[in-house]
Amino acid sequence: MPPTRTQIVEAADALFYQRGFDHTSLADIAQAVGIARGNLTYHFKAKDEILAAVIDRRLAATQAMLDGWEAAGDGPAARITGFIHILITNQAKIMAHGCPVGTLSNELAKLDHAALPDAARIFTLFRTWLARQFTLMGHGERADELALHLLGRSQGVATLATAFRDETFVRREVAAMRDWLAALATPTNQ
Repeated sequence: MPPTRTQIVEAADALFYQRGFDHTSLADIAQAVGIARGNLTYHFKAKDEILAAVIDRRLAATQAMLDGWEAAGDGPAARITGFIHILITNQAKIMAHGCPVGTLSNELAKLDHAALPDAARIFTLFRTWLARQFTLMGHGERADELALHLLGRSQGVATLATAFRDETFVRREVAAMRDWLAALATPTNQ
């Protein structure tokens, strides 16, 4: 991707996250990049094309993060703990703007936007990856159920963190998720 195209996608990604897709104009994106709107439309003919590039960027970043956790080789429980700790690692951003995956998916659903299935693929990456980790922990028959439970719980925490901006709540919920995971890791639960 040429540098300007990359800059446009990066700026749009940040603006879509902070303001929302619908509340971000092409002029806003051009201004954030420091180019004329005509230069922006040279690279992308429509905001939906930029959205597709943003979703592709987020998919690639999510896959790279998951691959990084896999490469660490710390075992499935430690890898799932890494997922849980996203809430702490990104706490300030989550408290200000919510989960980038959840907020985009919710907005696109409200708009009945054709890109919703593409945005939902990010959740699918997490779901599939988490299910594989739970399978490796010995919970094959319940792996997808456990993955969805954890994904749903983390999204709930992110939503309430945005609403209440309560760091103590986030830390308490992360600790509770870690305790839940530890209970699942004990041989008696396998």
